[in-house]
Amino acid sequence: MIRWSLSARRVEGRAITNALHAAFLSPAGHVGIIHHGIYAPTRAEQRQYATRTRARHATNATFTSRNVHTKLQQTTSSTQSQYIFSFGCFLRHYHTVLLSTRCERLDLLDKMGCSTSKVSSEENSSKSAGGGRNDDYIEGVVCKDADIGENEMKAFQMGEVGKVLVVRQNGVLTALGSKCTHYGAPLETGALGDGRVRCPWHGACFNLKTGDIEDFPGVDSLPCFKVQVNSENNVVVRAKRSELKSSKRVKEMTPLNESERAHIVIVGGGPSGNSCAETLRQNGYAGKITMLCKEKFLPYDRVKISKILDAQIEQIQMRSDEFYKQNHIEVCRDSPATSLDTANKKIILKDGTCVPYSKLYVATGSTALRPKIPGVDLRNIFTLRDYEDAQKVHALLDAEKEVVVLGASFIAMEAAAYCQGKVKKVTVVGRDTYPFQKLLGEEIGAAVKCLFEGKGVNFIMNSGISEFQGPDMVQKAKLTTGETIKADIVILGTGSTLNTEFMKDSGVAMNSHGAVEVDEFLQTNVPNIYAGGDIANAPVFSWDNRKSAIGHYGLAQYHGRIAGLNLAGKQTCQETVPFFWTMLFGHGIRYCGHGAFDEILYSGDVKGLKYAAYFLKDGTVTAVSTCVAPGAAEFANRLASGKKLYRQDLGANYSAWMNKEKTSL
Repeated sequence: MIRWSLSARRVEGRAITNALHAAFLSPAGHVGIIHHGIYAPTRAEQRQYATRTRARHATNATFTSRNVHTKLQQTTSSTQSQYIFSFGCFLRHYHTVLLSTRCERLDLLDKMGCSTSKVSSEENSSKSAGGGRNDDYIEGVVCKDADIGENEMKAFQMGEVGKVLVVRQNGVLTALGSKCTHYGAPLETGALGDGRVRCPWHGACFNLKTGDIEDFPGVDSLPCFKVQVNSENNVVVRAKRSELKSSKRVKEMTPLNESERAHIVIVGGGPSGNSCAETLRQNGYAGKITMLCKEKFLPYDRVKISKILDAQIEQIQMRSDEFYKQNHIEVCRDSPATSLDTANKKIILKDGTCVPYSKLYVATGSTALRPKIPGVDLRNIFTLRDYEDAQKVHALLDAEKEVVVLGASFIAMEAAAYCQGKVKKVTVVGRDTYPFQKLLGEEIGAAVKCLFEGKGVNFIMNSGISEFQGPDMVQKAKLTTGETIKADIVILGTGSTLNTEFMKDSGVAMNSHGAVEVDEFLQTNVPNIYAGGDIANAPVFSWDNRKSAIGHYGLAQYHGRIAGLNLAGKQTCQETVPFFWTMLFGHGIRYCGHGAFDEILYSGDVKGLKYAAYFLKDGTVTAVSTCVAPGAAEFANRLASGKKLYRQDLGANYSAWMNKEKTSL
């Protein structure tokens, strides 16, 4: 029998729990959900508990849950241990309970929840002395309860292991990993939203209660740690050493059920396809998963190839080969799709292989555009779209070479920044006056151009290339002005085309640009076929749900998650908030939002690239760009909450709105 000792008391705010390991989750929903520290009893248990509490007005009632007993028997059949728990009930809402766990088997507590409970110092000491602490865990006082205000987050060092992020929201303390799982940004400098913390660098979001990643980039979630306030009002955190050090947690995956006949095929081995595959396994899907990759590599962090051309594939792969095997995700490399047969539910590959599917997710991304310029097929003229492109360019760089970069796009400018200092000369040829002019405006574009010129990069703007010259290998580039410049290596940063040609006769609706038409669930006009990433002409939540095809890395991963949830039967509407970034000579430029603008308001030092820029259309802020200064992540949180930002909201120095945002959570 499972014996629960109930102590009736009122809990202010939201009732929280410190609960058992996620191993006790019931896929069928017959027992209360126990997941990473958040326990929610079933409706039947809520009614039963509420009735007994009202009837007895007792401070020490007991009851038996046959369903929970059954579940625990299944998961701990090797033990006869009794588990005694101390509950505090939330009399007003009944839908959650405060659970302060006492459990002799502390190995079940390796993923304690991000919640607060009051404990006595004597109880804390006895638990430690009783063998609850071991070399796998670290426990200690991180601060006083009063040190964390409402809607405030702070990071505290725990020994020599690492930092823990402590957050108070709605009166509740939570403790999580302190670094973003993407590139390790300190989350204490990020933006706190309603139930989420957003990375200040690239916009990834993590749930405060579970640590789960909810917006991207990144692949891992944050670990959650047990946090308590003792009788001396000290905040005590208990954390697993390995998770505290890494600040990462891989969500549990559903094992393959060999008898399950469902087969979901993912066409595309990029960030979106990988995110979809993992989401399926994380959300109860036990059928077969096949991921069809165009390249011969496992999914990798594509954004690095234009920033770090010499990156090794093992360093940038999202997951190892062993990860996919362990989680029964079949990855077919060098297997691009050539046609889609929706009538017979088959994908045809370049070698003629037919891959049947029951449901399909298409995230094939785009291909770098090679403009129709005479001589463009000469050797040593490259695009930068995949890993092999970057490796080929890097192999040719030496102190005697002159590099010409055609275009002033983000990829083009990142490549120019990488090449500078490794070759004799780098020249950027662009059609506008300044880089990024159409997106970020003239002032920011001029500041970026000045930064590059200070590093030795040459510019030929308001121009283009009319011809590449050379007998076999490119030697010169003829400009549209008639001038000829030396070009030992050429990098093309002139846009991209969508990889949807194989779907042309499939019956899947596409627009005139080849983007696939999808709804708010990323479903196409053909049942059981979803599309996402670059190729999806999808509603943009932060843009009044108007449709657009946006080629952002983080957005592609987000689309993969939404598609995975819907494919797994958990209907979820996507709420897109576009966010992207670039890194140029150590200056990180961030951009959040989408849409045209007719006015730009600046805060800070634009020329020194320490600014926040607000792009407005008819008085409404459509986007925010920042460099060093805050604002992009905060704006993303505001858009995600469904709120707009108007000129009158900006306040003094165009930054007062951020302080109001914190107090309004």
